[in-house]
Amino acid sequence: MNHEFIIFLLISGLSFLHFQTKQTEKPRILISTDIGGTDPDDNQSMAHLLMYSDKLHIEGLISSPSYGNGSKAEILRMIDLYEKDLPKLKKNREDFPAPDYLRSITKQGQSGNAPYQGYRQSTEGSDWIIACAKKESTQPLWVLVWGGLEDLAQALHDAPEIQDKIRIYWIGGPNKKWSANSYAYIAEHFPNLWFIEVNSSYYGFFSENDAIDVVKNSDYYARYIDGAGYLGKDFKNYYKGEIKMGDTPSLLYLLNGDPNDPLAESWGGSFENITYSPRMIFEGPSTLEDTLAFATTIEFHLEGPDLDISADSSCFLLEVPYGANSVQKWPGYYLGNYQYAVRYVPKQAEILSYKFTSSLPAINDQQGQIVVDNLWPGRKNITDYPLGNQWYSDKSGATYYDGKIQGGKTISKWKNEALMDWAERWNWLKE
Repeated sequence: MNHEFIIFLLISGLSFLHFQTKQTEKPRILISTDIGGTDPDDNQSMAHLLMYSDKLHIEGLISSPSYGNGSKAEILRMIDLYEKDLPKLKKNREDFPAPDYLRSITKQGQSGNAPYQGYRQSTEGSDWIIACAKKESTQPLWVLVWGGLEDLAQALHDAPEIQDKIRIYWIGGPNKKWSANSYAYIAEHFPNLWFIEVNSSYYGFFSENDAIDVVKNSDYYARYIDGAGYLGKDFKNYYKGEIKMGDTPSLLYLLNGDPNDPLAESWGGSFENITYSPRMIFEGPSTLEDTLAFATTIEFHLEGPDLDISADSSCFLLEVPYGANSVQKWPGYYLGNYQYAVRYVPKQAEILSYKFTSSLPAINDQQGQIVVDNLWPGRKNITDYPLGNQWYSDKSGATYYDGKIQGGKTISKWKNEALMDWAERWNWLKE
């Protein structure tokens, strides 16, 4: 037996036995991913998904890049690698899906973020969400969102009746910045969705803040993946093989624990109910006297001239510094009656500086700042989105913080078990 695996068993005390998934049927899942875009951790998570696909009933793989150049083609390329490794996987488990089946359920969704109204037009991806949700089944459809919410928002807009048939686990955080308009649409119009909104806990899977790890994320490739088939060889292309996999907690939630109880512990975290989603509206630029929680939906409303343009036409930009030498830009829209608006969602605690740029003199070069703190959802405001009793998010108690990461310990505490379980499967590809 592998030496590290023995250590892992001693450290964990076999606690994973308490958290085997209680479902007798394979969970029905649909993945919405921005794979192939700017962050290659989706490729790592896709490798993980494919290697555990015997435990899941995968009904859809949708490319939904709200930002970047992700595409359906990248999902298909990962399936090609899986197909080459499949004979070795099936020596250990028979119930892996056929590659041609996976190709048949791979769809292209919306590319780019939605306009202010939160949706644009139906796509192959959004139509597939609807089709899967409407299947006759005794189980809900788990929609695991690794990127933008655009296709989910579009599906809900086109077929609102599916809201009672789906459950959402969304990796928010940075993705919430890019999907601010789609998120606002969902929170306002579908507050009774069964929705796990993970804005920070997922960082616990790769933070390495204080955990006593069997193996560090940076060592995992050399110890367990190197030499493990075609998926293993490909894995080296992402962060040089260092484990990130920020989207994988959505899978872990279904693989080990009771997914019907978000308050309970699982490999994919444990959560708490939230009854409101914070939303702050500023009439003009904010100042350093204004404070709000990270992951808050901020709306800046400005006044300008009357324009004859379509509702989804951007006519100004919100510019926010990103790093030392770059700027991220968010489109703003004319709402009519001399009113303009743009949404933004900060992903972390910071002092945020920004400015508006436009060819319209009344808007151009207005600047502002705001203080963002590290506790979500923060204090209530009259402009918040009220939520039903099935919306869950990162645990807010101080004991659950992993360093600065709210709720991070609800995932980091199980990282060793999850990675060592995966190590066994990588070993199958070395046989």
